[in-house]
Parts: sequence; structure tokens; C-alpha cells
Amino acid sequence: MGDFGTLFPLAIGFIVINGMNPAGLFFMIGLTNIVTGLVYHLPMSVEPKKVVAAVAIARRWAPERIYAAGFGLGLTWFALALTGWIDHLVKWTPKAVIRGIQLALGIQLFLTGWEMVMEAWWLGLLAVVLAIVLKDSRYAPAALVLMGLGLAISAWQGTLLPNLRLGLTLPPLVIPPWREIWPAMVGAGFAQMPLTITNAVLSTSALISDYFPDKPVTPRRLLVNMGFMNVLSPLLGGMPLCHGAQGLVGQYYFGARTGGANILEGLIEIGMGLFLGGSLAALFATFPMAIIGGMMIIVAIQLGKFGLDLRGSDLVVMCLTAGISAWQNMAVGFIAGMAVYYLWKRFSAGSSA
Repeated sequence: MGDFGTLFPLAIGFIVINGMNPAGLFFMIGLTNIVTGLVYHLPMSVEPKKVVAAVAIARRWAPERIYAAGFGLGLTWFALALTGWIDHLVKWTPKAVIRGIQLALGIQLFLTGWEMVMEAWWLGLLAVVLAIVLKDSRYAPAALVLMGLGLAISAWQGTLLPNLRLGLTLPPLVIPPWREIWPAMVGAGFAQMPLTITNAVLSTSALISDYFPDKPVTPRRLLVNMGFMNVLSPLLGGMPLCHGAQGLVGQYYFGARTGGANILEGLIEIGMGLFLGGSLAALFATFPMAIIGGMMIIVAIQLGKFGLDLRGSDLVVMCLTAGISAWQNMAVGFIAGMAVYYLWKRFSAGSSA
């Protein structure tokens, strides 16, 4: 549950504002988690595509356009993987730029988490303290304790049981409309691509090598996996999905070490979708967001720690990439970081000669 901080707010928006079917949304993310756990044997994060989610929620897209965005991006990831273009990008991207993207994600996650914590600062502070104290507990895992605390507070406030309605709800069968794919890609899909390539592919692959050096996952394999995720997810009413560095850090920090974490999370999400589909939106709306904010702050700090091993020009490139990415967007920060890195390298080589 370490990556719930990125899932909850966007899932609420998709359901409440865009009218997506809760059963389909949670059934497909749960099924994707289970398959990912079985394939990778790692606690691989499965998250919403954030640019698509932000645009779709802000512009109140109909569910059909959201399905089309996921389907179009899935086809795009297949194309990038099969042509080998991603391998060239990996070869030329330095470690300092990847660390800069991770730091930028940490900054953005911290600021979002801080806003949530300010809704009830004492509860957010308690969440941070519990996350630190229970970090290595096998008998009271921090993420489970914090989720339980949130549900207990909702029950105590009298908002849990009145919104709880059990009943079987099956996911819908959907055929993404072809006419919506191009407008969806223009509206958000193309803007999503730089973030996915830098965060879900390059950064996630690098983090897996850091955390699990004996189980490396290539960027091409991640792209192929996300191709399948996004081509299949819309067929049963699922949202556009990707991996993510911050989600992986969250999973790892809160104790996940194997694919079993994904399988357990997936079973929970499938159960939520099938049996709580009619009440999920109301239940999420009553959950104390300050607790989620505290969890996000912990994950943000962990993301920032990966750059502590850089020195000299690499440290400068990382900070520049992170600053521009957090100020503008990941694509601009990535290009700026790459340009400065290679200009610096060329200048240094010229000076040495």
C-alpha cells in the first residue's frame, strides 16, 4: 500500500468528476498488479498516468476519451520498444539526469503531500512519525497501520458505515472508440510521453538496479509491459496505467520486497472493485488525506536521497535538471539536463586537450 498516495486522489477524481466505473477501474488496476507481481517477482509500482489524469479531470473528459488515451499510449509504447528507439535513449542518458528527474519527482511529491498534511497537521505529523518508527516492523507494517488508522478515524467520525454498501458490481466491457484516440493523444497523450519515459522507464529501471541488483529490468521490457497494460486496461473500464519511481520507492520503504506485495494489493483492489464499487467514491472522500500526505512526504525524502552519491559537475547537472523539471515539466528539464551535461563534457575535453 506504499503507493496508495498517488492512486487515491486521482482515482477519486476519475470516479467522481469523470464518471468512470469504479468496478472496472479497480478491477483492472488490481489485475495488473497481480500479473506484474507474477511476471517480475518484484514490488513493481502500478500507478495512474498523471498527465492524462490531470488533464482529464481538469477538462472533465468523458470516460470514452480516457479509455482512448490509454489505448493510444499503449500502441505508442509498443512502437518505441519494437523499433529499439528506447535503447538509444538509455545509452545516451547520464546518471546525473536520471537522478535529477527523481529529485524533481521528490520535490513535487513533497509539495503535494505538504498540502494534504496541512488539512490536519497533527494527523499528518503522526503519520510521518509512525512511518519512521514502524519502518522495519514485521508485525505492524507502517502502511497497514496507517490505512487502518484512517479507516478507524472515518468510523469514529461516523462517515464510514453510512457510505459502506456491499454488492457485486461487474466491470463493463468497453471498446475504445478509434475516433477519440487522436484527440486524446493531442490533448494529453503526447504530453504524457516525456514523463513516462523519464520516470516510469529510465528512473524506474535505475531504481530497480539500485534496490534489486540481481533482478535488473531493462527499459525496453518496461515499455513492452506498459504497452500491454494500456492496450488491455481500457477493455474492462480501466484507467491509463504506468510504472513509477515514486511508487516503487514507496513500496520499498514500507517493506515490500517481492512480487507478493503486488499480488496482495491486487487482490484487495479487485475485491474493492467487485464488492464496494458502488460506494468507493464516498469512502475515499471520507478518508483522512493528511495520512496519505504524510506517507507521500516520506516517499519524497527517499527519492531525494538517491542523489547524495553525486559530486562535482554531476551534482550541478542533477540540481539543474531537478529545478527546471519541477518548475516547468519533466520534458524541459530532461532536455536542459542533457544539453548541459554534454556541453560540459565537451568543454572539459577541449580544455584538457
